[in-house]
Order: sequence, then structure tokens, then C-alpha cells
Amino acid sequence: MALLDEHGPAQYFVPAPSRWPLLGAVALFCLGLGAACALNGMLPGWWLLALGGLILLRMLCGWFGDVIRESVGGRYHGQEALSFRWGMGWFIFSEVMLFGAFFAALFWVRQVALPTLGSLDYKLLYPDFSASWPLQTAPVAGPAYQAMEAWGLPALNTLILLSSAVSLTWAHWGLLLGRRAQLKLGLLITIVLGLGFLCLQAIEYHHAWTAQQLTLSAGGYGMTFYMLTGLHGLHVLLGSVILLVVWLRVLRGHFDQQHHFAFEAAAWYWHFVDVVWLLLFVFVYCL
Repeated sequence: MALLDEHGPAQYFVPAPSRWPLLGAVALFCLGLGAACALNGMLPGWWLLALGGLILLRMLCGWFGDVIRESVGGRYHGQEALSFRWGMGWFIFSEVMLFGAFFAALFWVRQVALPTLGSLDYKLLYPDFSASWPLQTAPVAGPAYQAMEAWGLPALNTLILLSSAVSLTWAHWGLLLGRRAQLKLGLLITIVLGLGFLCLQAIEYHHAWTAQQLTLSAGGYGMTFYMLTGLHGLHVLLGSVILLVVWLRVLRGHFDQQHHFAFEAAAWYWHFVDVVWLLLFVFVYCL
């Protein structure tokens, strides 16, 4: 496909028809059907989930492998790079809207639903209800749950993610200055810090669930706590996988000072995850 730019005619690479979207659709169908069956106690559910996960992994490896080979082969030029940047920008914007919806749910529970239920209009229906956050109500059976403290593992995880942003920026400087050793080490440190964050979050979840009785059924507080922190943890896992792929490509000699969009996209995503965690730490743990 011929295009025009300020330097004259330019070629925009159009890939050949691919089987990967169809394979991805089959994987998502198996995952959805398997999840529905597993939740309803049907035997094929877990097998379908495992099958869908394997098909999805095969699709991702194959599709991303094609894109990497096309990039290394010199198929992408100025127009493709611009398209990639717009695509990544809109993807991060969609992620902003996703987290915005979850933060809006937290805001609604705390600023609208809670004061309304605690007003005089509802005193006859809920005479023992106290409009305070977090809600210290006992479940149907068992002791009351406890709120999460901010200055323990959450504060340590905040320091870890902020440090990972610094190490990733340091790696970016290494790439721009042609210092490959600095690039490799900075990326490796960032990946290790991301995995450390996930390990500490798993420890935090286990403590909250067992020692503090904070489960998904623990009212609006438990629901919003796991909803927001769990979604963020999923994004940290995805970002760590992306950075790992970029690091492996760096070890193979990919990227230079002019052509390194995959690294930039991974860095944009990771910094977005860092900013979301800072908001989570303030609105979920501190306030």
C-alpha cells in the first residue's frame, strides 16, 4: 500500500492473512465455556480451562513471534511505528477507563451508598448500622473482619514499584546511550522487583483472608479491596511478562538507539501500572 509523506512515497507493510485471530477466538471460547462449567461444578470445566489456556499461549507465542520477525526483518518503517504508538496509546487509555470504573465503584460505595444508608431515612430499617469506612460489620457467621493496614506490606510494595520505575528508566537511558550492559541489568532488576511485588501481595492476601477474616463476602470494603488490588496485581503480572520478553529480545541483540518501540511500549505500560498503584495505596489503604 503506497502512502505519501514529506519525503515522497512511502510503503506501509500489510501482513498476509493470519490464522492467529481464529485460534485466539477458539481459545477464548474454551476459556469462557470452561469457566462457566467450572463455576457450576461440571466436570469438563477445568479441562476446558486448561485447553483454552494452552491454545491462548500458543496463539500469543506464534503471533508475537511473527511480529518480532517482521520487525527484525526491517518490514516496519515510519508509518508503522506511528500506528504502533497510536495503538499503544489507545490501549493504555482503555486501561485508564477500566480502572476508572473500578475507582468509581469505590467512590460510589463510600461517598453515596454509605451516607445514604446511615441517614435518618434508613434508621428504622438498619438501627445498628454505622456509616463509617471501612465497614466493621460481622458476616453471617464468624468474627468481624479487620481493615488492611497501609504501613506494612502495602508500603513495602509501594517502595518496590517506585524502585522498579527508577530501574526501568535507568535501563531506558542505557538503551538511548548505547550501554547494553546497563540496559540488560536495569531490565532484569525491574522484572525481579515486579515478581517480588506479586509474591508480597500473595502473602498479604493470605494474611488478610486467614488472620483478618477479610474475604470477598466481607461487605463493600472486602469487595472493592480485592477488586481493585487484584486487578492491579493481574496487570503487574502481565507487565512482568512483557518486560521478560523484552529482556530476552535484548539478550538476542534486538533494539538499538533508533528502533526500540517494543521497549518503549513496555515502559509506558509499566509506568501506568506504577501510577495506578499510587492511587490504590492512597484511596484503598490510607483513606
